[in-house]
Amino acid sequence: MSTQANPQSEVSGLLFGLLCLGSYLLSLSYGSTFLLSLLISSRGGNEHDAGSVISAAMLSTFIAVIGSGHLSDWLGAARSVALLGCLLVLACLGFALTPGFGHDLLWFGLTLGLGWGAFYTLGPIIVAMLVEPAHRARYFALLSGSMMTGIGSGPLLGRLASALDYPLTSAFFIAAGASLMGVLIFCKLGARLRQQPNHLGASAAKITWRGAARVLSSKALLPIVMVGLGGCVFGGLSSFQTSYGPSRGVDYSLFFLGFMSAAIVSRMLIAGFVVKHDPYRAACLLSGVMVVSILLFLFAVDSSASYLLAAVLLGVGYGLTYSVINALAANEAPSGSTSQALLLFSLSYFIGVFGFPWLAGKIIVEAGIQALLLSVLGVALLNWLISLGRLGWRLFCSGQTGHAA
Repeated sequence: MSTQANPQSEVSGLLFGLLCLGSYLLSLSYGSTFLLSLLISSRGGNEHDAGSVISAAMLSTFIAVIGSGHLSDWLGAARSVALLGCLLVLACLGFALTPGFGHDLLWFGLTLGLGWGAFYTLGPIIVAMLVEPAHRARYFALLSGSMMTGIGSGPLLGRLASALDYPLTSAFFIAAGASLMGVLIFCKLGARLRQQPNHLGASAAKITWRGAARVLSSKALLPIVMVGLGGCVFGGLSSFQTSYGPSRGVDYSLFFLGFMSAAIVSRMLIAGFVVKHDPYRAACLLSGVMVVSILLFLFAVDSSASYLLAAVLLGVGYGLTYSVINALAANEAPSGSTSQALLLFSLSYFIGVFGFPWLAGKIIVEAGIQALLLSVLGVALLNWLISLGRLGWRLFCSGQTGHAA
């Protein structure tokens, strides 16, 4: 029989600090994949080849997301992250050491998906185990800010390597070393979490068909759909900035610098303010900011300043929207289904962020970078319309209730 935890509003600063540090280090591995287009191009491949490697991870994330809950119930969430985090080390080493751009790289894409899928899924579940619903949005924002810092640092390592005349593969070696350090931190966290009096017991994280059906028939469905669409925007744009930047005569590293800085600052400093207000209005406004940023990428980027502005707007819009809908997915799930909702939330995200680059690479090769941006704009508009429709429906229902009263 499982022991139900009593999540608390505040957690140990040292414990949460370790969680954020370990998350940052592991996230460098995923951030390094944004250099794959550049790496594969240097070996004679193209954007479609890079998109295929990245999208190979989508297949293994299905296994990771579904299986990580069962593994977590057996080993504990942090120890599960440590175990599968070793695959992130292997993936980065594989990208660096495998010659050419053929099918061998696909295996390391699959490896990356297993490790990243488990880590990205179980991180928020650890927070949900420790923090009561009213305070989760703040801690989700801090955790995702740490992840975004690592993701954004990966491509910047590649730019730094180029500036210092080191080979691009050195960025992947650094990411592998950082991921190994992250694995060690999560090993330590595993022991610390089991000592917490509010640590959630067994049978808490695994997903079932019945649990999934409950979540998908609830209000949590829409934020789960929205994160998948947002993942398409993020994955489609980020994976091919090394192609987009040169096409506009700007340094691709400015995108990651602007996007990462804006996402981190907004999640760390602004998210706490945003989540205290109406999440429906916030999601509508912020997803609209994402649309504006893509319009800038399409029609207005002609200098480093305009490029940086577009990246910053995307970082603010995407970064804060993610935090808002992550909390909505957790809090709008049926009672007892929070972990299942977070698993489905992660799965939807991965479908977008790993699946869309395959299509994006094909679009670039066959129709050009502008066609990709138009496709991304369509996805972002659909995301905004969902948030607008949800807000409008709530206002309509509240108006009907007020009229009846």
